[in-house]
Amino acid sequence: MICAAILGGMLLVQAAALPEMGALNAKSAALYAANGQELFAYNADEQLQPASVTKIMTMLLTMEALERGEVTLDTMITGSEYACSMGGTQVWLEPGEQMSLNDMLKAIAVGSANDCAVAVAEHLAGTEAAFVERMNQRAAELGCTNTQFINANGLDGMGQKTMTSARDIALISCELLRHPKILEYTGIWMDSIRGGKFSLANTNKMLKSYPGLTGLKTGYISEAGFCISASAERDGLSLVAVVMAAPTKETRMADASALLNYGFANFTVYTPPDDLLQPVPVQLGSADFVQPVLQNDQSIVVEKEKAAELETQLDLPDVLQAPITAGQQIGQLTVSSGGETLLQLPITAAEDVQARSVPGLLIEFLGKLVGGGTA
Repeated sequence: MICAAILGGMLLVQAAALPEMGALNAKSAALYAANGQELFAYNADEQLQPASVTKIMTMLLTMEALERGEVTLDTMITGSEYACSMGGTQVWLEPGEQMSLNDMLKAIAVGSANDCAVAVAEHLAGTEAAFVERMNQRAAELGCTNTQFINANGLDGMGQKTMTSARDIALISCELLRHPKILEYTGIWMDSIRGGKFSLANTNKMLKSYPGLTGLKTGYISEAGFCISASAERDGLSLVAVVMAAPTKETRMADASALLNYGFANFTVYTPPDDLLQPVPVQLGSADFVQPVLQNDQSIVVEKEKAAELETQLDLPDVLQAPITAGQQIGQLTVSSGGETLLQLPITAAEDVQARSVPGLLIEFLGKLVGGGTA
């Protein structure tokens, strides 16, 4: 899980060291690496309406339910009277109509179907209200501090509005990208459901105009303006550009393209060598060694100008004392360039190592003693 408190501090280099971004048309914007590193922010904490970009959280909870085995892509979802009453963009679900989760996901990701978003929410949580509780809980877990969801699709409610920020949308989008299966839906340009009888055309027109675009979701209602969370990948670098409250479709696309261009022009992926983290000896443990791992992602994103002179420094103990818990921080990796610290990443234990019991240690000691006496 991407944690804002950790990843927010990963990129230590100051933005002033980079070229200017240039003016944007939107009220708010953010550029993140898919691993959760913030690369650029503009009014990124301003609370704004996301419209259908809300559905990235609906898709995230759906993908997590799939991963847990609570549903499959073949699970049939039934449209309730309430789900079928949604306005805005929809596929005109009929009450009692059943559609596979696979087709529902296509309708949500490609056609931005408000009715399908609610139908899936009801299936996963029993009611949309219960699903919204999960949405807000998950947002809090991801470190979102400006987000309050009111429904699964982003439409205005009775006197209520979903509110979020560019930074929060970026965090949710990065977490969604940890489920690459979703790109098989968000990257669809045209498809159909109901056995080919109902056509879908992706609302994200950048799929045809921006090289490397993989998703994720557009949104528009009059009060929200034009919004997008756009993901793209080139040369192993995966980025998320969030644009909130752009005045037109064209400026939304222009801002998202400018953010992604900025990211690809100025940053690159650095992956520490495979042999960098060697097992650390453990005293009095159920295992003699524990494998250290980088928390979250093995790859990090750095400025291109600094990439050629990267140096890594490991802060790891020579020996650890059992017990050790998987995920426990046992050290730190510092990445620097030209004497300037760029990144600091926690190093954690890959697995649990239990402390050996006193009887077990005594038996081992006696065994060595006996063995030594007969040598």
